[in-house]
Amino acid sequence: MLVIIIRTLILYAVVILSLRIMGKRQIGELQPSELVVAIMISDVATVPMESLDIPLLSGIFPVLTLLFAEVITSYASIKSGAMRKFFMGEPSIIIYDGVICEKELVRQRFNLSDLLEELRLLGCFDISDVLVAVLETSGKLSVIPRDDARPVTVRDLDLKNIRKEGLPYTIILDGKLNHSELTRAGKTKDDILKEIKKQGATKISDVFIASIDAEDEMFVQLKDKVRKQK
Repeated sequence: MLVIIIRTLILYAVVILSLRIMGKRQIGELQPSELVVAIMISDVATVPMESLDIPLLSGIFPVLTLLFAEVITSYASIKSGAMRKFFMGEPSIIIYDGVICEKELVRQRFNLSDLLEELRLLGCFDISDVLVAVLETSGKLSVIPRDDARPVTVRDLDLKNIRKEGLPYTIILDGKLNHSELTRAGKTKDDILKEIKKQGATKISDVFIASIDAEDEMFVQLKDKVRKQK
């Protein structure tokens, strides 16, 4: 039993490492070639797990071979448009100027029910409101609405004194100070201590999460045990 556990953990680590090397995009939006590799890696890795008669290297080598093939394919696709088209395909225009392209719908084997469902999920309930809808190579639908159907933006309203938006600096996470975020925010530890004490904390370990937004305003949430003591 211990041998099975060890073999499984080794193969698990190899598969995780392979997916990490393939890149973050693999996790979210798989291209056809990437999907094939992911499926094959999962199949190949399970064989040595199920049978102790099969050497562990019989699972590791095929995984590494598939990984090598995927990395080469990815680089080739970056350098060559023809290779990219072969391995990943091309985006397809499904709707243009409020009209569904029937031939393209049939060619992609994408039925009307699926199309309408995808449009609803994207907040488009009327086909006539769609300027262009593109079926991406990952299988996801991208929609560009008509000018009179798109949401109103700040630029449209020409508003002044708009609140700044940006990625907040997560200064404290689960009672631990993040020094890199502290430096990025241009703050010192004393600045943070001063702010969290206003919220009822006596030390950094009392804080569950603290962040600073683009307006330099600080959000602080104390840990449950600290809030209950107040």
